[in-house]
Amino acid sequence: MDQSQKSFLFKIIFVSTFGGLLFGYDTGVINGALPYMSETLGLNSFTEGLVASSLLFGAALGAVFGGRLADYSGRRNNILLLAVIFFFATIGCTLAPNVTTMVIFRFLLGLAVGGASVTVPSYLAEMSPAESRGRMVTQNELMIVSGQLLAFVFNAILGNTMGHHENVWRYMLVIAALPAIFLFFGMLKLPESPRWLVSKKKNSDALNVLNKIRSEKQAKDELNDIKSIFQKEANQKQATMKDMTVPWVRRIVFIGIGIAVVQQITGVNSIMYYGTQILKDAGFDTGAALIGNIANGVISVLATFVGIWLLGKVGRRPMLLTGLLGTTTALLLIGIFSLTLEGTTALPYVVLSLTVMFLAFQQGAISPVTWLMLSEIFPTRLRGLGMGVTVFCLWIINFLIGLAFPVLLASVGLSTTFFVFVVLGIFAMTFVMKFLPETKGLSLEQLEEYFRNYGKENNNTTNEELSNIAK
Repeated sequence: MDQSQKSFLFKIIFVSTFGGLLFGYDTGVINGALPYMSETLGLNSFTEGLVASSLLFGAALGAVFGGRLADYSGRRNNILLLAVIFFFATIGCTLAPNVTTMVIFRFLLGLAVGGASVTVPSYLAEMSPAESRGRMVTQNELMIVSGQLLAFVFNAILGNTMGHHENVWRYMLVIAALPAIFLFFGMLKLPESPRWLVSKKKNSDALNVLNKIRSEKQAKDELNDIKSIFQKEANQKQATMKDMTVPWVRRIVFIGIGIAVVQQITGVNSIMYYGTQILKDAGFDTGAALIGNIANGVISVLATFVGIWLLGKVGRRPMLLTGLLGTTTALLLIGIFSLTLEGTTALPYVVLSLTVMFLAFQQGAISPVTWLMLSEIFPTRLRGLGMGVTVFCLWIINFLIGLAFPVLLASVGLSTTFFVFVVLGIFAMTFVMKFLPETKGLSLEQLEEYFRNYGKENNNTTNEELSNIAK
C-alpha cells in the first residue's frame, strides 16, 4: 500500500467516524443541557426522563432499520441520509418551544444515532484491510466517547460563561449541527463499500474502489474473495425468526440479549446522561458540576484505549467479571457515602471520584467486551438476525433506564437509586458466571460446534474446557 492509499484510507476513517462523534455528542450533551432546559420548558422528573430517553427509543428503531436500509441503498448513501437527519433534528431540538416538540425531534435524532451505530462500523469494516480491521473499527468507539467528552467540555464552557442566559441549552445543542454538515460533505467525496457494490453486481466499480485503498494484487484478490463469499451466501437460507424454535439458536440469542442487558444495567448511561444532575444532588452547584463532569468524559476516552489493549491480553469472562465487580463496588460506595456524608462539603468530591472509578471499569472492561462478544457468538448465517435482536434489546433497556432514572432520583434519592443498581450488578455477575462461555482464542467454527452440541451427552464441555481449547 503506497502513501496515497494510506492517506485515502485515513480520510475514510476520519470522515465516516464523524457519525460516531455525533452519536457521542448527542447522547452526552443532554447531560449539561437538561438542568437549564428544565427551567425554560418547565420539566418535571418524568418529562426530564422522557426528553433524555426519547432519543434512546429512536435509536432502538434506528439500529434495527438502519442496517436493512444500508443493505438496500448502500453504506455511503445511508450515512449521507443520517447526516441530513442529524442536522435537521439538531435544529429542531435547538428551536423546540415546548416538551412535545423536543421529544419528537429527540426521537428523530435517535433514529440517526441508532442508524450510525450499525452503519458506520459496517462501512469501516468493509473498507479496511483484514490486518487492520480491528484497529479501524475501534476508531469509531473512540470517536463516540470523544464526542461525549466534547459535549461535556462545551457544556462546561457555555454553562459557566452564559449560565445566566435562559436559552444557554440551545447553544449547547446547536453545536452538533457543525459535525453533521462536515459528515455530509465529507461523505460526498468518499466511495461506496466494495462489498455492497459486489452485492449489486457492480464488480468493476468495486475493483476501482479497492484499487484506491489496496495494492493492485490485493485489490484483485480481495474482489475474488468477496465474490466467492457472496456465492456461498447465495446458497445459504436466510435466517428468520423461525430459527428461534431451534434450542441451540435460542440459547445463543438468550446469551446475546443477556450480554446486552448486562452492559446497560450497570447504570453507565445514567452517569453519561445525568452526571451533572448526580453531582448537583451530591452538593456541587451547576457550574462546578459541569466542570466536574469533564473528568467522566476524560476517563471514558482513556479507559477505552486501555480496554482495546486488554482485549488481546485477557479472557472475555474474567475481564467482564472484573469490570462488573468494579462498577458494582463503585455504585455501592456512592450509595453508602451519600448516606454517611450527606450535607458535608466532602460528599460531591467523593461522588465525583467514584463516578470516575465506575467509568474506568465500565469503559475499560465491560463495554469493549460487550461489542466484541456480540460479534463473536453468532454464526455467520445468524449474525444479522442475532445482532438485530440483541442491539434492539440493548437500546430498549437503555431507554427504560434513561426514562426511570430521574424519577427514581426524585422519589427515593441518590443513595437508594444506586443501591438498586448494585442489586442489578449482582444479577449481572451471576448471569456471566452461570451462562457466559469464554470465546477468546476460539474460532467461530469451534464456538458454533460448542453451541450446537451444548447439553448433549457427547458434549459436556465446560467453560474451563473451552478455555483450554483456546490455549
